[in-house]
Amino acid sequence: MEAQYPTIPAKHIVFKTKSPDQWFGIDYNMNIYRGCSHGCIYCDSRSDCFKVQDFGTVKVKEEALRIIRDDLKRRVVTGVVGTGAMSDPYNPLERELNITRHSLELINAYRFGVSLCTKSDLAARDADILSDIKAHSPVIVKFSISTADDDLCRQLEPQVAPTSQRFKALEQLARQGIFCGVLMVPLLPYVNDTEENVRAIVRMAKDAGAKFIYTYMGMTLRAGSREYYYDHLDTILPGVKEKYMKRFGTRYNCTSPRSKKLWDVFTQECVEQDMLFDMRNIIRHYKHGYEKQMMFRFNI
Repeated sequence: MEAQYPTIPAKHIVFKTKSPDQWFGIDYNMNIYRGCSHGCIYCDSRSDCFKVQDFGTVKVKEEALRIIRDDLKRRVVTGVVGTGAMSDPYNPLERELNITRHSLELINAYRFGVSLCTKSDLAARDADILSDIKAHSPVIVKFSISTADDDLCRQLEPQVAPTSQRFKALEQLARQGIFCGVLMVPLLPYVNDTEENVRAIVRMAKDAGAKFIYTYMGMTLRAGSREYYYDHLDTILPGVKEKYMKRFGTRYNCTSPRSKKLWDVFTQECVEQDMLFDMRNIIRHYKHGYEKQMMFRFNI
């Protein structure tokens, strides 16, 4: 019987990272799906350099679970497996296919840790497996949230669970003792880069039980993603595109003109709410107590 969804071949899925300490202490990268159906108008993964055809269509990697099992089995050194960098592991297909869930079961079986990044409330479904992994290895779940306002969220991220639902999912996982937090990215210049938005997200995160917030006071734009963003930005906020073109041109890093003030507001709010915001401290806290578990092992 033919699959009722697009597929692509793959030889390997779990890859060693080059600099594990720079991005949430991830040792391995794992992208189970290719493409994303969230429709976020600012998504950098849509850039031409990644050469992902039909980016808006989610494709399943053929024999993904067998490949992930073999990749994990080959690894002599355990570590934290990160997923969600190029394609959300909790896209709509996951509700039916459960590939991410079964991948977590493999990660648990081979005693690796996991770092999840998602915009979906479906992540709360896997609290049981994440708790099992947490018993032997580090676990961190990051919810990407750019705006505290559900209406603006629906304009910027039309096919995603709204902000309020993501915070509910974060709260469910936090209640299970899972180390959770927020990636407050992107802060789009002239769109959501306001003090009110920054303060609101930090406070909502605290109320939901988040341990950390990590942010970048701006966004990135390059060929492919820039054109898509400008086209959709014009329908939401006419005239703002011209501000981008004048200020940033073809620049990759588009830092908010308010970045210094926003950073001061952000750090002050995080301190008052007792929230971690420095990458090194975030890594140290979620990995604390697991140092001996991250060791060589011998495959049998």
